Amino acid sequence: MQSIVLLMWLALCTEQDVRERQISNTLTLGVATGALVWLFATGHSWIGADASDAGWALAIVMLLTLPGYMLGRFGAGDVKLMGALALATSPQYVLGTFIGAGITVVAWLLGRRRLWTLLNPKLKKRLQKLAEEVGDKQPFAPYVLVGFLLTAVWIQ
Repeated sequence: MQSIVLLMWLALCTEQDVRERQISNTLTLGVATGALVWLFATGHSWIGADASDAGWALAIVMLLTLPGYMLGRFGAGDVKLMGALALATSPQYVLGTFIGAGITVVAWLLGRRRLWTLLNPKLKKRLQKLAEEVGDKQPFAPYVLVGFLLTAVWIQ
């Protein structure tokens, strides 16, 4: 159940990231605040991991995203998205999501032309912004969504 709620939240973030190339603070900081309140109230993360595991997950996220942010590869919304996810989950989910997102990025880069020809025209129009290469600012949330989905299936 908790994974489904997180998947819905990531789907909202993905939609906004694809359309606007940024994720609002309401989505990221709202979930981060809720996850922190949950951690302090119950002593464990939203998915049931110990509070210390959520802290380690946040440390991992900071180690993996802040260098990319400082180099201009990640946006601030991406860092906040991953931070909120870390506070709600555990190191296993965070690492699995990063690995899944990386695999998804590579798969998309290698197969996007072939996949693009097979898509429904309505879906092509919807995903047009994802396929366009607009400078260096590509949406990261879609890959996080797929990475989290793969991780949730793998862990559960």
